Amino acid sequence: MRFSFLCMGLTAMIAGTTATAHERAVEFPDTADGSVVLAADLHTHSVFSDGEVWPSIRVKEAHLDGLQVLAVTEHLEHQPHKADMPHPDRNRSYEVAEEVRASSEFDLMVINGAEVTHDQPYGHINAIFLDDANALLVEEPKQAMEAAKAQGAFVFLNHPNWLPHMPDGIARLSSYHKELIAEGLLQGVEVANGTLDGHSEHALQIALDNNLTVLGTSDIHGLVDWTHDAGTGGHRPMTLVLARDASQAAFKQALFDGRTVAWSYDDLLGREENVKAVVDACLSLEAQPAQRNYTVISATIVNTCPVNFTLLNQSEETFQNTGDVLMVKRNAETPITVRTKTGEGRMALSFDVLNAQIGFRKALSTTLEAAIPAE
Repeated sequence: MRFSFLCMGLTAMIAGTTATAHERAVEFPDTADGSVVLAADLHTHSVFSDGEVWPSIRVKEAHLDGLQVLAVTEHLEHQPHKADMPHPDRNRSYEVAEEVRASSEFDLMVINGAEVTHDQPYGHINAIFLDDANALLVEEPKQAMEAAKAQGAFVFLNHPNWLPHMPDGIARLSSYHKELIAEGLLQGVEVANGTLDGHSEHALQIALDNNLTVLGTSDIHGLVDWTHDAGTGGHRPMTLVLARDASQAAFKQALFDGRTVAWSYDDLLGREENVKAVVDACLSLEAQPAQRNYTVISATIVNTCPVNFTLLNQSEETFQNTGDVLMVKRNAETPITVRTKTGEGRMALSFDVLNAQIGFRKALSTTLEAAIPAE
């Protein structure tokens, strides 16, 4: 059954449908301040570097996955397919992707980028919003960063916990990275990467300590559906960008402002204010009137987002129908019965959101409130 489903999905992608509706949209409510939540994958590869598919598949996958933004970020220096793909123009992959997007009329923003690829202490660094990726193909990595800045690019450090560079799996900044940050040449860091199949709490803390934008990416090389079970309950790692609107200018500004949350599996990672904005937009509490003279109140936690939440009750109130750990399923309602003091007034339940990380091994705390209706 799973194989048949994947085959049908791949057939639809390869057929190149021109429909503009997303088949599995990533839908998050606007946040309380009116920001829109844009789903973006800012690290991807095709056969123009070390990926396994043509750029057209990347565009069709992104549309199928309901993304609003896709960055094309081929390795500049690492070209393992060069015997078959000897294209000298490092912008060509983006041009192919944009041509496909335009002809398909997909509601998708495709942006040009590149991955500057070196061993430690330099590592792998992405630059997006490039006018010309060729200008970054230079011997000295810092010169590449300077060329990116001259084009107004947004630059971020890739997978700082990658085992070939960090055998203990702990993300660290080299003196070179610290120099780039000090000179305004590095603005973000990946805390979740699909090729690594995980996230780094150390990278999250690096982002917080150095005022870097938090990013989650797929770093996809193969097929998204096969790698991340997309369409059968899974999704690629991505970045949720809290922008003032859905324009490219607003999206780019939000990246520079650090208004992002990384989303990997059911984990949300980022600065406290951003993670809280997303979680509070997702979850709400509804209470029912008291029955008879009972002070135990029936209530519902409503989740309007495609994320399963794990909540740990930190309230004085306890629950009649469950323990203190609640599994709140995505796009669903979770019934609870709450032992209140009076059975009237307002109900305020405090939780640690165990899958929402705002620092090194630190979970987000939030409160859900609802008025208890009169009978």
